[in-house]
Amino acid sequence: MSYTVAALYQFTPLPDAEALRAPLLALCESLGLTGTLLIAREGINGTVAGTQDAIAAFLGALREGPLLAGRLDGLECKLSGAQAPPFRHMKVKFKPEIVTFDCGTTDPTGDVGTRVAPEDWNALLDRPDLLVIDTRNAFEVGLGTFRGAVDPGIRRFGDFRDYADRLDPAAQPAVALFCTGGIRCEKAGAYLKAKGFAEVHLLQGGILKYLERVPEGESRWQGDCFVFDGRIALGHGLDERPDHPPEALR
Repeated sequence: MSYTVAALYQFTPLPDAEALRAPLLALCESLGLTGTLLIAREGINGTVAGTQDAIAAFLGALREGPLLAGRLDGLECKLSGAQAPPFRHMKVKFKPEIVTFDCGTTDPTGDVGTRVAPEDWNALLDRPDLLVIDTRNAFEVGLGTFRGAVDPGIRRFGDFRDYADRLDPAAQPAVALFCTGGIRCEKAGAYLKAKGFAEVHLLQGGILKYLERVPEGESRWQGDCFVFDGRIALGHGLDERPDHPPEALR
């Protein structure tokens, strides 16, 4: 049996987020899904796995069902496959943030920069005045990254603020950011825009969307992309990487 894996997120006001936890868990369990969803007053984030039909029903319920009443119509989602169950259980957690950064001080629903489609990312990378930053942690960068990208050397995403505070917007006005699925870049982009960086570009859909859409022969990506489930890493075409041993299921 094969599984469909959906990595999803959207920043959107959810003032009733805590009350949504139990019905979201019930929805996932009714469809036989496994994985983790994080829900906060700033939005939703997570990765879930199940049959193709179950994932389709789940995404339809999020986008169009009465539970969220159209509040996730801009849901960012990447679909990939797995030959073995990538998770053991289904968890839905209420959190202060759907991606931990600065306790909600940075607003990712405002100006986060310019989103760049994966098909246009290579042309952007050719700009000589551009600082390209990998916003992921050092372990993730070690598995793979874009040629020429700067590794900020962070252990967790919240440390990105310290790195950004050492940059000079006047000396480096044009910046491009990327991460696994796009969510960390939105907070990082909002933080840089608030600090006065004139140009901030984000890889829309993150590395996963780039690996899905850009042919390997045209790709600037080197290595594999770490994912937050038992598959460990994916390559071009979002194929599982057999050279990474399976992680203990979560």
